[in-house]
Amino acid sequence: MRYLDRKLILASASPRRRELMEKLGVAFEVETSASEECVPEDLSVFQTAEYLSGVKAEDVFLRHKGESITVIGSDTVVILEGEIFGKPKDREDAYRMLKRLSGRSHIVSTGVTILSGTPGQEPVSRISFTSEAKVKFYDLTEEEIREYLTNDEYADKAGAYGIQGLGALFVERVEGDYYTVVGFPLAAAARLLKREIQENGGQS
Repeated sequence: MRYLDRKLILASASPRRRELMEKLGVAFEVETSASEECVPEDLSVFQTAEYLSGVKAEDVFLRHKGESITVIGSDTVVILEGEIFGKPKDREDAYRMLKRLSGRSHIVSTGVTILSGTPGQEPVSRISFTSEAKVKFYDLTEEEIREYLTNDEYADKAGAYGIQGLGALFVERVEGDYYTVVGFPLAAAARLLKREIQENGGQS
């Protein structure tokens, strides 16, 4: 993949997303969005991740007045029976989530937004999409859940588990893109970033 002729920024502090971005072979920087994750009441749960990815991308994008940049924002939520499971507030909230997910299938929805241009100038290119995967958990015992919660892996994970870590032991099967569950649909994002390079120029 060619390098963009502008600065590329990942609007996320997630080490998982950073590791996946590195697989693209494109130089990038990391900035954390400070935006509040407030979602309009009339927004569908299945639109939430994409909406929040846009909020994060816009927050970082607007910090760079006068610069030619591309910003990638991403957000992940877990959905069970119409209820969104974001990051747990504490250990007991994590326990509640895992107890609910035990033995059941849920949807992991990851939204991505790519903004390119110069803040304050037109035009600004915006590409957004949502990737969903279905995850089935094994029946979890009380002991399994409590043991998992003795480490801090759950703390910053939607649904209180990380499929790329010890949370993998809970997963019976995944239908869809594995990286969507990790938190960044790598192949789809790479294709859109490549399109952005082709349409707006880049360098070898």
